[in-house]
Amino acid sequence: MTQRLTTRFTLAGAIALALAGQAQAAGFALIEQSASGMGNAFAGAAAIAEDASTIYFNPAGMMKLPAGNQIVVGGHIIRAKAKFTDNGSSDWTSATPGMLAGPDDDGGTIGFVPNFYWATQLEPGVRFGIGVNAPFGLETKYDEDWIGRYHAVRSDLKTLNINPSVAFSITPKVDFGAGINIQYIEATLTNKVNYTVICSSGTVTCTGGALQPDGLAEVSGNGISYGWNLGLMINMSEATRIGLSYRSAIEHTVEGSVNFGAPTSITAAAPSPPVPLFVDGDARASVTLPETASASLVHQLNDKWTLLADWTWTRWSRFKELTFEYPGGFTPASTTVEEWKNNNRLSVAANYRLSPSWLLRAGAAYDRTPIPDEQHRTARIPGNDRKWLAFGFNWKASKTLAVDVGYAHLFVDKTPIENTESSPDGATLKGDYDSAVDILSAQLVWDF
Repeated sequence: MTQRLTTRFTLAGAIALALAGQAQAAGFALIEQSASGMGNAFAGAAAIAEDASTIYFNPAGMMKLPAGNQIVVGGHIIRAKAKFTDNGSSDWTSATPGMLAGPDDDGGTIGFVPNFYWATQLEPGVRFGIGVNAPFGLETKYDEDWIGRYHAVRSDLKTLNINPSVAFSITPKVDFGAGINIQYIEATLTNKVNYTVICSSGTVTCTGGALQPDGLAEVSGNGISYGWNLGLMINMSEATRIGLSYRSAIEHTVEGSVNFGAPTSITAAAPSPPVPLFVDGDARASVTLPETASASLVHQLNDKWTLLADWTWTRWSRFKELTFEYPGGFTPASTTVEEWKNNNRLSVAANYRLSPSWLLRAGAAYDRTPIPDEQHRTARIPGNDRKWLAFGFNWKASKTLAVDVGYAHLFVDKTPIENTESSPDGATLKGDYDSAVDILSAQLVWDF
């Protein structure tokens, strides 16, 4: 019991669990990297190359951009609903479980994801660009007295990715692109700890007796790491284009601190001498953000209609377990089993050229969750399969300025949860999530 209590809430576990919370692609990826792509539910994203946001989806697409320079500045407002309804949550005791008290809550929030891209022609047949975006991130927040407070209260994660890229033509029909990724990650996560349950377990000794108020545990950390990406653009004909892209896994070493907010001194009852538990100090973890591969198709039917499709694969099977440690030495290294599955995302879309100045977009997508079952689902990760329905438009305000606007609604399947592993004191969160997501995107495209 002592090992279970002291190692359950740690930096690696909390950060990896939080990463997946309200990200708007399955798992913990943020796909919102382009307002033009949003209107198509990101179908054809690795082949369409409408603007400099292709740096993220397929750097080879820079060869399709106008000569000179192009800047794209965009942003996405994300409103997520994650309303939990209890169905038998319980706390842990040494004998029998009791009903866990507290109201239901909605952990969804409103967030903002920015993008910036710049592409330029170095010489005929060679392009260079830089993308700045946030490929992973979330913010969820529950009330401190909600029924799942021992699993999660606040989850705030940010990433910043800088992606310099180059593209050139291999043959008249094949373009190639490559880039490096410099990625910063930062997270702050909190949840309540039930010290009354812990101090009543019989395996620990608490100064001041068994009855103790809840504490608010907080863990935070950051790190910088590196990755790379490649892309091919294959021009099958004047009307048909195929795009292939790959983004590498990135292995982060996240270093930070943990503050358990313990109201009293807590030590293990055995062995002797007593070992202090829930000690504030340094924390460290290794977190691997998985690689992705995409294949996209764009086919222009005529001067009015264009069809798009995409398949994207993410290697979530890397996320089998979490190993974490405290450099201070009070808590030994520990491993938590996750067993996520690889994920596939499928999307289709169509564009309609209304006039030389106006292009209309529509798309749909199906995004499978990598979470294997309700036992591995947590309050920080109430994810499930998602169905996208998206619309958007492009307006050419002048020869050098254009505006893209996109909107998507994500329908999320009813989401059961029955999780014990993510609570530091063994509480079981059991019930259902009713979730949905709305995303509004806009960007300005400037050629000069």
